Amino acid sequence: MSKRKTYSKEFKLDAIALVTEQGYSQAEAARNLGVSQTQLGRWIKAAEDDDGQAFRGNGKLTPEQLEIRRLKAENKRLEMERDILKKATAFFAKEAK
Repeated sequence: MSKRKTYSKEFKLDAIALVTEQGYSQAEAARNLGVSQTQLGRWIKAAEDDDGQAFRGNGKLTPEQLEIRRLKAENKRLEMERDILKKATAFFAKEAK
């Protein structure tokens, strides 16, 4: 099985600039760069949609993803605290009898 080819952020941004700034067609730019036209189209769409957050690289999260991760951790902690309080309530209710 062949390994997937990866491209740097700079390469992707330069490829996008060929189409958006220098007037090359997607097909022509893709052919010259040795990438598929579909892939180049996805890069262009990602750059337009992500407002400067496109091509962050592995492990670099968007602010929204960081907030979701933080909220999930907080939710897990709160659920554990709730479970502990439920058990404590049951324990003290049993002792009160």
